[in-house]
Amino acid sequence: MKAVIARAATYTVAAILVVGATYATPRLPQKKPAEELLNAQQQSMATLPVAMLRERFDTLASGESLRSVFWAEGQFVPEAMNDINKLMRDHRNNKIAEIDPKLLFLLDQVSNQLGGDSIIHIISGYRSPETNQMLHETTSGVAKHSLHLEGKAVDVRIPGRDLAALRKAALHAGGGGVGYYPDSQFVHMDTGRLRHW
Repeated sequence: MKAVIARAATYTVAAILVVGATYATPRLPQKKPAEELLNAQQQSMATLPVAMLRERFDTLASGESLRSVFWAEGQFVPEAMNDINKLMRDHRNNKIAEIDPKLLFLLDQVSNQLGGDSIIHIISGYRSPETNQMLHETTSGVAKHSLHLEGKAVDVRIPGRDLAALRKAALHAGGGGVGYYPDSQFVHMDTGRLRHW
């Protein structure tokens, strides 16, 4: 049975930030580091009378869903951030950690490039040290010091969107690392240094 977490938004929307772009080749852009990107996004949003960013997540491990506004009127919505932390918890042991806000801006930017109204399927968000160690020992390609441990990485797919297009959008966003796993049907995104594999 699917659990649904929902937050009612009582904000009047004067503007919704949308990032869209057309590009031909999947190459890493020369952009600002993720922290500078977040600061620039926050500053540009703060200049709007009202700005709202929302995301629609499904977590495949637990079957939970979240439809939430996490940024409104120039600030994060604390209740929504708590819900996102819970939704993106380590589902193997239910440990919760804070998800990097830069990661949410990155997901929003990538989602908007692909249409903006898509549900994002979360394959893996936060990983506790125990879970990451187990996966590192039993699964190829799992980093010993993964950014999942810090709540700075997420593995996603968007139903109805081509996985290669999702990868291109993530590369174009230039927010950090991008990993492409077509056999497992997900794209890894993180707010670390710019790199791809």
